Order: sequence, then C-alpha cells, then structure tokens
Amino acid sequence: MSKATTTDSQSPGPHVADSHDVIRVHGARENNLRDVSIEIPKRRLTVFTGVSGSGKSSLVFDTIAAESQRLINETYSAFLQGFMPNLARPEVDVLDGLTTAIAVDQQRMGSDPRSTVGTATDANAMLRILFSRLGTPHIGPPGAFSFNTASVSASGGFTVDRGADKTRTEKVSFSRTGGMCTHCEGRGTVSDIDLTQLYDDSKSLSEDPFTIPTYTGDGWVVRVIAESGFFDKEKPIREYTKKERHDFLYREPVKVKINGVNLTYEGLIPKLQKSFLSKDRESMQPHIRAFVDRAVTFTRCPDCDGTRLSELARSSKIGEVNIADACAMEIRDLAEWVRGLDEPSVAPLLTKLRHTLDSFVEIGLGYLSLDRASGTLSGGEAQRTKMIRHLGSSLTDVTYVFDEPSIGLHPHDIQRMNNLLLRLRDKGNTVLVVEHKPETIAIADHVVDLGPGAGTAGGTVCFEGTLEGLRGSGTVTGRHLDDRAKIKATVREPTGALEIRGASANNLQGVDVDIPLGVLTVITGVAGSGKSSLVHGSIPAEEGVVAIDQTPIRGSRRSNPATYTGLADPIRKAFAKANGVKPALFSANSEGACPTCNGAGVIYTDLAIMQSVATPCEECEGRRFEASVLEYRLGGRDISEVLAMPVAEAEEFFGSGEARTPAAHKILQRLADVGLGYLTLGQPLTTLSGGERQRLKLATHMGDKGGVYVLDEPTTGLHLADVEQLLGLLDRLVDSGKSVIVIEHHQAVMAHADWIIDLGPGAGHDGGRIVFEGTPADLVEARSTLTGEHLAAYVGA
Repeated sequence: MSKATTTDSQSPGPHVADSHDVIRVHGARENNLRDVSIEIPKRRLTVFTGVSGSGKSSLVFDTIAAESQRLINETYSAFLQGFMPNLARPEVDVLDGLTTAIAVDQQRMGSDPRSTVGTATDANAMLRILFSRLGTPHIGPPGAFSFNTASVSASGGFTVDRGADKTRTEKVSFSRTGGMCTHCEGRGTVSDIDLTQLYDDSKSLSEDPFTIPTYTGDGWVVRVIAESGFFDKEKPIREYTKKERHDFLYREPVKVKINGVNLTYEGLIPKLQKSFLSKDRESMQPHIRAFVDRAVTFTRCPDCDGTRLSELARSSKIGEVNIADACAMEIRDLAEWVRGLDEPSVAPLLTKLRHTLDSFVEIGLGYLSLDRASGTLSGGEAQRTKMIRHLGSSLTDVTYVFDEPSIGLHPHDIQRMNNLLLRLRDKGNTVLVVEHKPETIAIADHVVDLGPGAGTAGGTVCFEGTLEGLRGSGTVTGRHLDDRAKIKATVREPTGALEIRGASANNLQGVDVDIPLGVLTVITGVAGSGKSSLVHGSIPAEEGVVAIDQTPIRGSRRSNPATYTGLADPIRKAFAKANGVKPALFSANSEGACPTCNGAGVIYTDLAIMQSVATPCEECEGRRFEASVLEYRLGGRDISEVLAMPVAEAEEFFGSGEARTPAAHKILQRLADVGLGYLTLGQPLTTLSGGERQRLKLATHMGDKGGVYVLDEPTTGLHLADVEQLLGLLDRLVDSGKSVIVIEHHQAVMAHADWIIDLGPGAGHDGGRIVFEGTPADLVEARSTLTGEHLAAYVGA
C-alpha cells in the first residue's frame, strides 16, 4: 500500500474551520425566554437545569433543535417542502454554529393498535425477511409475515386497442399473500359490546332510551333512528321482532328521507364502531372514554390467540420457532436465539438484527418483547426505544437533544443511561440534555441553569459553567443539588389493607400482597419488574379508586388550564348570573368569540411553503372576545382580564367579595397546591412544559371522588425543589383520610413513604416477585435489594 509523501515544513496554525466550536444563541424569546444569549460548547455534554417551566425546553427544543430542523427542510425543493410540516422560525435574533439536530423526546409512541415495539424499530421488518428466506415451509415474501398486510386476490380483463380495428381482451389476475389475521384484522383483540350499556330496552324510541353520550332525544342521531320508518316509536325495544332487532343493531347503511331531507340510516353497532371505537382511546374526551370503558370489553382474538397473524404465517418455522413465538420472546432471549442462527446467505441481515436486539439489552429494555403494543410503553421506555437507531450510527458532529432521559429509570439503571450519553459525546457529537436528576447532572461537561422561577418569573440564564460552580452559585438548582430527604422518624399506622391474591398480569408470578390503606405506600423496583402490572393490572378499577397514570394531557392552542380543569364552567356561570345573560357568551369557542378571529386572538396567514404568519387580531386586540361581551363585569373585571390572571391572584379574586365563587375557588386551590400558582388561566396548553402538564393533570384528578389515589411516577418533569412541594401534597392527601399508592423511582419519595413494596429482583421474567415489604428504615437497614442499596446511599446511611 503506497502512501503520499509529505513535505516537512513549519506546522501551520489552527485551521479556520476549527474555530467553530460553539453554538451561539443571541436574543432568544421563544415562549417565556427573555432575550437569552448563550454560547454552548460543541462536542461536549451540556445539561440544562432549572425548575419546571423555567424555559429549558423552550431554549433546547423550541429554539435550537427547531431551527436546525427548519434549516434542513429549506434545503429541499419547494415542491417537496409542500409535503412537509410548516416550521416557523423561532423567536431569536442570532443562531450560529448549528449542526444537524436529532431530538429524542418523551412523547409517547403512536397508540395505533397495530403499532408494536417491533414495527417501531424495524426489528419486525428484519424478522419478516429472515422468515421469508429461512422459514419452512416457504409461504411467500416478507409481506406474508406482516400482520399489517391482508391477503387479497383479484381477477378481470381489460381491452387492448392496437388501432385499425385490432382490439383484444386480456385476462389478468392478481394476488398478494399477507400475514394479517382476518378475524381481528391484525389487532390481536376483538371487541364485545355490552348492549345493556347502550340503551334501556324497557323504553321505546319516543322515551329517549339511549345511554350513549351525544345520543339525546332531540338530536339528529336519535331522530334518524326513530323516524327511519323501520320501527314503531312507541314499542319497547325488548319487544322488537328478530328482523327489527337486526335492523336496529346491525343494518347496513341505507338512504332514508326525513322531513324532506335525505339522510343515511345505519345499525347502532357499526355506527358506534365507526364513531367511537375507531379512535385512539387516549384522545377521547373523558366522558366518552368512560362510556367506552363501561360498554366495550376487549378480549384476545380466538383465531390467532392474540398473535395478530394468520395461521399460514404461523405455520412457517425456523427450527421449532415461528415468527409469532419470536416476537413474544423477551428481547434478550430473542437475541440469544438469533445468535444461534448460522446461515451465510443471510449473514448481513443477521448482523444487523443482532445489533438492534443487543442495543435493546444495552439500553435496559431487554425485558420487552417485540409484540408489545407501542402505546403501552411509558414515556421513559418510549424515549429509550427511539434511541435504539442512534446507538450504532456512524454519524458524527450531530447535535443530540434529550428530554429527561432518566425518566422511568431506577437509580440502578441511570448509570447505564449515563454511559450511553457519554458514548454519543465521545464519538464527536454535541449532546444537549434537559434533566432534573443529580446523577445525570453530575456527568455534564457544561451546565446551564435557567430560572430563577417558572413561567413569567423564569426565562433567564441564572448560571452557566461547571458542576462545582453550580453547587456554589446560590441558584435554586445549586441550593437543592445536594438535598437529601430523611427517613421519617415515625410512620403512620394503616387503617386496613387492599388484598391482592395470585396476581399474574404480564410478568407477575402469582403475587400475593396486602397494600396498606390510610398511609403513603410506595411501589418500587427496577424498570420492567412488574410495578405497573401489580398496581394498574391487579387493583380492581372500582368506585373509590382514582388512577393517575403517565398519559400526557392533550390540548390544542384553544385549550388552557381553565378549560382543562373545568374551571371555565363556574367562571362563565358566575359572569352570566352577575349580568343576567347566557354563560355561552363568556366562551371564546362559542357565542362570545370575536367574529374576526373566531376566538383565537390571532389571525393566521398561510403562505404555502413559507412559515405561516400569526398576527394579533385588530378587532379584539388579542383578547379573543367580541367587544360587547367585554362590557360585562364581575368584581370589576371583564372575562379577558380574568383569564389573564395568574392562579394565585385568581384564587384570591374568587375567594371573597363580589366575585366569590366557591366552585372556582376550590379548583384554584388545587392548582396552587401543586405549585402552579404562577400559570395564567388562559395560557394555551401547547406552551406548558412536561412537568407543568403532569401537575395540571394531578390537580384535576384531585377533585375526583375516591378513597384510594394511585399515582404513576408523579415526579416526572419535576425539579428537586418541586419534589418537596409534591411530598407535602401527598401528606395532605393522606392526612385528609385518603390512601395514596405511588409507583416511583425517586429516592426522596421512597424515604418519605410509610410503607414500601419492592418488586424484582430483575426485569421481565427475572422480576415479578415481591422482594421486600416494610418501612423505608427497614429497607435501608436490610440493604437486601438494589432499591435498598441505592436508598441507603441516598440518605447517607
């Protein structure tokens, strides 16, 4: 091998290209940022800290990552940009030194019923190719093993015109072999509708028999059924003939004329399946979701036994394993099975598949299976699943942006995540991490602390520098960095117990446990040990149990804390009563909306491939209501001024005087209790941080009636200072007579518990057992589990 010769001359100075070693941000004003100017070192790991709502995500995701993505999109042709999302330029004066940004956020993965861990990571695609090449008997191409592909066949003829009266007809046929189970259509479950939850069969159609949301007696849906001509309106439903019952429940769509208007009549069951059951459950309004949970039961498909695959797809095997068996294995077991395959004809495929599966194990997700529905993953699991494709990437000089990668991780697993972040940095990448956990802040090369407060009280850089500098900085984060909750000297005595016997959901191994009532109980264990399966899968969902899971709250730019919490209703009624008018006038989404901007407060101008422009409405000056509505007052304030109030001010406003409204005051007290006193009532939900949304959801559910509260990782998105406030809230709940059960990894919550139930010892089939029950002091003293060791280290025992 020849090598070019070099002339030994005086070594030149630094190359000009090497001078671009920082990302420079000047004058950032996105959301609550207040002219932030900062220089972030490239090819280093920078951690952004600060209380929840201080502006961390606004700087990292909404400014740096968003502008990088927008600039990349601009390199495509105008034609292609027409198919891409329109990204607005962030509110910032200067952004220099950007590189390609890859954002790995906490957003849940799509909850489409056919989306699984395997389909989301391409592992399923590789397995399908593998079985199509090596499976016996051979049944067809990779599509034959896909539960998203149906088998279809067609035949017919077409006429070929060759001119001069020369025409001939050619017969053609087409077939495609898919792997979809025809009974459940690749979903793995079939739905069964409880008819008693749909209507009262002792009533006739004229007596408003329906118990379905929106099916009211004077509504069009019910009028179409009652006046279709197929039924006697005065005849009780239980007395229908066989044909009438079939038409009522299952009839195919048919045109009917009602009052001279052509409408479509359809049986009740197919209509419900199209309107309610085809939607993602989490996107439904709460009352619709409650109806679906009450009326519909989902059971495993009897034809495919929940595998989603056709019998033909399951008949092809490699050795003794078919593709359904492979997808049902824990990923670490599947990785071992793939390692045992030695077939030179598919060697590159096996290498890639082994790397993908090993990445799952390395990142701490080896306990999952590829057939796990992606919508059931927690925020932390979803984020780590998205990381899989980046671990073996050959790209360098990329900016990786992570949003609290330690979420959902036991202290034992955080070190493994830290090592992965450092590996990405050591390959020459810039790693930006939004984080609250001291264990991850500790590995930072550079720390940026935002604050000092949240919302309008935040949005400035309080500190930037090293970890040691942060400790001595006097900022909120610096002061709380070494905070350690103490083990309580005395614990509360339980007033009863919630008995669970033989729990076997998912990986639980016949667990028997008594969860004490009247106290603060914390369920701990490594990720995948069975905590959620024990609590959500085994505690009966009966009256009196209020479950608050990690599902993110949804909302458009028209939604705000007032509408989400139900606060808007008593406020509108109070305004209506004080002024003798209708409550609907005080809704910007209804009769009181400004006619020019339709209650949005801004006018959006679509400029095709260019970013849309939002300008304040000149008619209402951004206040969203028409002028006549703003003349009505309550306690000297109009509705727009009330919606502009922070929670703390509104709590005082509605607590006494002319504007006293007990229903509104109660909701505002709950918002203040969870530390959201700085939020304005009309702030769009789209501008709230993850921690603010989590606490908003908690405040809303605190109003639910129930004696047992089940909280799934309530510290998600919370700053060290906010955790103290959460502990106070949990104490107030217990002291008011409630039982609180918390699934949590945060050691401060463990130390504060009255009782701890620790699951393990590992994840997946290595977990699913109770490894400790007792007080935090007993757990620290015993140090018999991973949780015990980390809690002992945390409290300094």
